[in-house]
Amino acid sequence: MQTLPIGRYRFFQRLQPVQILSSSVNAHATGCLQVFSASASWLIYLEKGKLVYACYESGMFEILYKKLQVLSKTVPTLNREVYTRLKAIFETSIENQAIPNSDYFAICWLVEQKYINLTQAAMLIEEIAVEVLESFLFLQEGCYELASNSFIDKMPKYCRLNILSLVEKISSPNKQKHQSKNTTNKYSTSNTSNTSNTSNTSKPSSKKLPKLQYTIMCIDDSPSMLHAIKTFLDETFFDVVQINDSVKALMQTIRVKPDLILLDIGMPNLNGHEFCSLLRKHSYFKNTPVIMVTARTSLVDKAKAKIVGASGYITKPFTQVQLMKVIFQHLEV
Repeated sequence: MQTLPIGRYRFFQRLQPVQILSSSVNAHATGCLQVFSASASWLIYLEKGKLVYACYESGMFEILYKKLQVLSKTVPTLNREVYTRLKAIFETSIENQAIPNSDYFAICWLVEQKYINLTQAAMLIEEIAVEVLESFLFLQEGCYELASNSFIDKMPKYCRLNILSLVEKISSPNKQKHQSKNTTNKYSTSNTSNTSNTSNTSKPSSKKLPKLQYTIMCIDDSPSMLHAIKTFLDETFFDVVQINDSVKALMQTIRVKPDLILLDIGMPNLNGHEFCSLLRKHSYFKNTPVIMVTARTSLVDKAKAKIVGASGYITKPFTQVQLMKVIFQHLEV
């Protein structure tokens, strides 16, 4: 397979989803296959080459509720009260980041509380997997890695599905239908996007509403600098993501999609210039503001930052006022 793992500093490249899945099956892989594109992330949990669960990294409760509503037509225990309890227990946990993949925990809870049985849980997981894999099979560009350990290792398993059979089920009998559905629906995401685009076309003079909170990613190998930036930025208006490893930051950037990046230049393994240059090669991040944070003040260093596509430059040490000024200069407010 030509695709390189993320650890080699590669961003997105051409992918062959079926080949990736086939390789995982043939290798009897166990762990979490993590796949990232510019617009979505897929998590495919495997045990000895069999699929035990598949989901998106976010937005899974909408799909889970949709499947439960269909199931509720034949399972009377799935009533409105159950939905209320699910939301109270698990969606709150998502917001607080207390539970990873709360959707799977929710399924386990439904079984434990005897709202659904083991067979129904297996059917539910298979239906979710089909929907998740359906979108994954249309992926043309992205990156991936297999994490050997995952939260699901110690959780109950309700099924072990043949991935290639699921792929055949999705792509063979109704291939044309699924392609059409993917183009027009995109799981209601592109419907929203198309509506928005139509609105923007008909009202070219309308302005975007300002965001209530901005995500700022801080990449610096100095814990004290990360702490200082975190202290300077009011958490009411900024969600600050701190990373002290520039290599790991590549993956995090894809996941988080920050509104602005504060990037140290002098870091080991992958310095700020190299990181920014890699970032600008990916179309999604061409216009993401990247502010170089450094003690280097020479014209040569500033020229290098400009060459690799940095949006701005702030010199250490700096005050809160100086930081806020440079941030708001580059955010769409």
